[in-house]
Amino acid sequence: MVDSRNVVLLVGGVGGAKLAAGLARMVPPDQLTIIVNTGDDFWHYGLRICPDLDTITYTLSGLVDPVNGWGIAGDTTITLDALGRLGEMPWFRLGDQDLATHLVRTTRLDAGESLTQITQAITSALGIRCRILPMTDEPVATRVDTVEHGELDFQDYFVRHRWQPTVRNLRLDGIQDATISAPVRQAIENADLIVIGPSNPWLSIQPILSVPGLRELIASRSVPRVAVTPIIGGQAVKGPTVKIMQELGYTVSLETVAGFYQRTINGFVVDVQDQDVHLSDLRLSVFDTLMNSDQKRVALAEHVLSWTS
Repeated sequence: MVDSRNVVLLVGGVGGAKLAAGLARMVPPDQLTIIVNTGDDFWHYGLRICPDLDTITYTLSGLVDPVNGWGIAGDTTITLDALGRLGEMPWFRLGDQDLATHLVRTTRLDAGESLTQITQAITSALGIRCRILPMTDEPVATRVDTVEHGELDFQDYFVRHRWQPTVRNLRLDGIQDATISAPVRQAIENADLIVIGPSNPWLSIQPILSVPGLRELIASRSVPRVAVTPIIGGQAVKGPTVKIMQELGYTVSLETVAGFYQRTINGFVVDVQDQDVHLSDLRLSVFDTLMNSDQKRVALAEHVLSWTS
């Protein structure tokens, strides 16, 4: 099956990257656009790091570490080890090949190019033919207010503290100045199908939908707009989705997730373990959403495409 529609996918993180890989096998590259969370981006040793953009890029280029789902397969950490010898505590893993991406990005940002332009250059150089777009060209930073440490930068919370602190609130620094880029707007306006990947709704998707006007733009489209569940049988496949829901006072349920996407989506894909769920006002589909092999990534992508056609 090859789908001829214009498809837009909103993602962040490893789960979203897996669905992106599946869709890339099913949709012609000039008709697939992937809009990626940049709320995780940060500065580290003078370099601009964009973890979600890089995870999607490495996945679609075939470079990704298949064990972790992020970083480059077989990468070394010689530079990181040297920093340790100099008395640093390199808590954020930067592989030597990965550093090349950050060096190119930072150099081109310093030269005045936009993050969209730079991402296009990097993905093209790696042979990726579909469009990977940052959610905005303006810097937005997720801040995590915690019980134990107060407000933390996202990567401090997620990596340095291994997402163990108790979350009280989430804040998007700079979101008020973010704008919808022309390529993002064009992709959404021309989309025949909009998919929200099985990414953490609060950490990965909320920053995208919080870009002023973006949620409203998506909701205005009279096309299938579907989300793929980020939880299976009340548990997250990976990461702190369930933990954050509980700490923010939400009931851990598909109803809560669907409510979070209220008015943005008109369809929801749930896992076979949750086939008894009932969600009012949403078209519902049941499928095996656990993408633990290449075949299952493609199968889920094909299901989403066929179900919405």
